[in-house]
Amino acid sequence: MLTALLALALQALPLPRMVDIPAGTFWMGTDNPPMEDWDEAPRREVKVDAFRMSATEITNAQYEAFDPTHKRGEQGFSTEDDEAVIMVSWDDARAYCRWLSEQTGKHYRLPTEAEWEYACRAGTTTAYNTGDTFPENQWKVQKNTRDKEYVSLQVAQFEPNAWGLYDMHGNVEEWCNDYYGDTDFRSVRGGSHNTPVRYLRSANRSASVPEDRSVLLGFRVVEHPRETIRVCGGLARHQPAWAKMAKRIRKPVFLEPIPYILPPTDSLTPFYAHNHQPAVAWTGEGNTRSLDLLAIWFSTDAEAGREMVVLQSRFKNGQWEPATLFYKVPDRNMTGSALLTLKDGRLLHFNGISDAGEWKDLALGMRESTDGGWHWSPTELIEPEHRVRHQVIAGPIVTKDGRILLCCDAGPDGEAGTALHVSKDGGKTWEDTGGKIAGIHAGIVERKDGSLMAFGRGNAIDGHMPCSISYDGGYTWTYTATEFPPIGSGQRLVLKRLQEGPIMLCSFGENGLFVALSYDEGATWPVKKLLTDGKTRVLDGGAWTGTFTMDATHAEPKGYLACTQTPDGMIHLLSSRVHYRFNLKWIVQ
Repeated sequence: MLTALLALALQALPLPRMVDIPAGTFWMGTDNPPMEDWDEAPRREVKVDAFRMSATEITNAQYEAFDPTHKRGEQGFSTEDDEAVIMVSWDDARAYCRWLSEQTGKHYRLPTEAEWEYACRAGTTTAYNTGDTFPENQWKVQKNTRDKEYVSLQVAQFEPNAWGLYDMHGNVEEWCNDYYGDTDFRSVRGGSHNTPVRYLRSANRSASVPEDRSVLLGFRVVEHPRETIRVCGGLARHQPAWAKMAKRIRKPVFLEPIPYILPPTDSLTPFYAHNHQPAVAWTGEGNTRSLDLLAIWFSTDAEAGREMVVLQSRFKNGQWEPATLFYKVPDRNMTGSALLTLKDGRLLHFNGISDAGEWKDLALGMRESTDGGWHWSPTELIEPEHRVRHQVIAGPIVTKDGRILLCCDAGPDGEAGTALHVSKDGGKTWEDTGGKIAGIHAGIVERKDGSLMAFGRGNAIDGHMPCSISYDGGYTWTYTATEFPPIGSGQRLVLKRLQEGPIMLCSFGENGLFVALSYDEGATWPVKKLLTDGKTRVLDGGAWTGTFTMDATHAEPKGYLACTQTPDGMIHLLSSRVHYRFNLKWIVQ
């Protein structure tokens, strides 16, 4: 009787239809891939046991039998019962597998990467299981889009592959069981709508932060008699031991400008033509007598490219090391990074994480390190929704009462302004204040009365750079014109309070990069100085800057600026490629 009742109950559930996948061996990956696809190499022979896989991606109707609270229609996508479910995290997908196992008495889980690619290929060795090309009549907006174009996500609209599996190329991306290498990300396969077709290839590897929910991302399941999970090794951590402050340099200093972006020495580190948008922090390396710096920046062919990686270099013993890989969620645009060293020695890393190639729809991720950036905690999505107001800007600060303030561009265009994200508990929880600073790429400082002051690019007032003031922690702002010229394309300013007390502005004017000082909390700026020692030299500013001549009356014409000050008082200012070193004594001499 119980068996009959169970059978009737199962018949009422919209269960996935499973397809038998035979055991076998196949060639996984790609030989000699282009730089962007380095993670597909080397091509190797892999043996796979027999298993069963759902013929389609899990649909709304199937998933909502498990989770009736799931909401459809994010950004207009996936509203019907037979469309692939979206907006599910890796943990959501795993929970569905556990529920399905309990309901049926069988063992369901997400596929491994090897199982997924083996099943996708179905005996083929070409780029797609349809051959070297993927038929255009099966495309679902296969291009990079800032504003995603609507397309139906109905499953099984086209012919299956040779083993009876539908939509292995496109429709939605699919979570896999595996960690992506030695990262905290989870592997994703298959590509999606609103995605260039090359990312739909059988061998293409992507990944996402496990808690990410996206309109591009769904899953399918496999049935297998045993669990298969590869566990990622733990992170080594230790608290730094703080020593006395390094001796402050008392004389005026301006050192020779040097490049901080140096090509990697190995062929495995992705390094592209466009290197831009730096962030920098003093790490201390566990000792405040050490003046080591960590610089990060994005490297890409196109600023809206999925190939974009975040690279790093360390400044040790007076020189920069060659670039190495710092952070990458595979096949995601990574626009916007920031670093912040806290008083307790923790180093925080913030990064925008796109669901595709454009930088409009970003989630906001954060990691922390307790050993100067050598090891990092898993990525936490402190703002998990992919939307505007999440494009990270270098230069976060900590207020006198311990709040962490992080600026993010409020939109992808030059007049969108800047959003402010605030944490009142050391980075555990975050809030978008909802206000808007005038100008994108804003720099922010706390004034002595507790109010906030920010300068930004764009949104000019009477032909001048705008100043934004908030007396309520960033929820509302008032706007006035500064005395400084507005800045534009290829330029980002720095607004920073120096250890010695004055507020410093680094920005661009008619003759190039200048530094200005205010001793009265931004009311006046009596010190203004072109950032040059007067020597004539030709420098490569990289990115949008290119080659320029620096002399007694000309400085770098544009660049994206980032800044930190080490305990000895030295100011380390990075543009898009150049590292400037000077101190307050030099500014005012």
